[in-house]
Amino acid sequence: MKVAVLMGGWSAEREVSLTSGRGIAQACRSLGHDVTEIDMGRDVAQRLIEAAPDVVFNALHGTPGEDGTVQGLMDLLGLCYTHSGLTTSAIAIDKELTKKVLVPAGVPMPQGKVVTSESLFDGDPLARPYVLKPVNEGSSVGVAIVTDSSNYGNPIRRDVPGPWAAFETLLAEPFVAGKELTVAVIGDEALTVTELQTSGGFYDYEAKYTDGMTLHICPAELPADVEAACLAHALTAHRALGCRGTSRSDFRWDPAQGLKGLFLLETNTQPGMTPLSLVPEQAKYRGISYEQLVQRLIDMALHDHRKGSKA
Repeated sequence: MKVAVLMGGWSAEREVSLTSGRGIAQACRSLGHDVTEIDMGRDVAQRLIEAAPDVVFNALHGTPGEDGTVQGLMDLLGLCYTHSGLTTSAIAIDKELTKKVLVPAGVPMPQGKVVTSESLFDGDPLARPYVLKPVNEGSSVGVAIVTDSSNYGNPIRRDVPGPWAAFETLLAEPFVAGKELTVAVIGDEALTVTELQTSGGFYDYEAKYTDGMTLHICPAELPADVEAACLAHALTAHRALGCRGTSRSDFRWDPAQGLKGLFLLETNTQPGMTPLSLVPEQAKYRGISYEQLVQRLIDMALHDHRKGSKA
């Protein structure tokens, strides 16, 4: 088949997307496909038309490749593409909209509220410790944990680096102590649970994509009920949001609280496909090679396109 691998772009996650895209392109070539690599620029529509692919493998991360913008463009062009469609992407990239879908579906998520960055300089929106994060970014870009001992000040000072300097509004959530957990879903199956132990104590952007900074325990060593709950919540999130292909749901779990201490933080509709990424790792644990994973995502995209699925 003719496969266009769409990667790069101009988001904060550009370099990770390029790494994902190159790996996917190599896998596609090893599978015998005719591959065109497209580093997305403002001419992306013309380049996609010229490539005339049977399928576009969407390896973009962050906006505008993960928020429904590129998905809508490809819908208008009548192209078949991997991963979720416009509506799902637009909802899942927005953490507040995601809560409005998942909490009524029975998925536990931390209570929080959207605040203006300007208001943080007058006082805390929640009792410390709490987390501040952009409403519409992935890969833990721009996340700050505000504690009594943090060097942000009390109240937060204007001159201290943090997400308040880059975003007008932020989502404030109570900090959930405990373990970082994640679950990949492929098709309609939750694969396993991975625990992430970071040298810095927080699974932020640097920890995700710097070799040696994070220990992946796959499968995680968890009580049976917590493991089952993680798998069930990840699958519920995948279905409720209308995800296609693959997704990855991230959790925090406080062992001191048992099941009541388990919270889903977000569902990522464009999980990374780099050598350090979690979806390929969990697929490998389940006996699916990287090349087989890439082919499976292509096959699911073709199947959904034939059915006319636009979610």
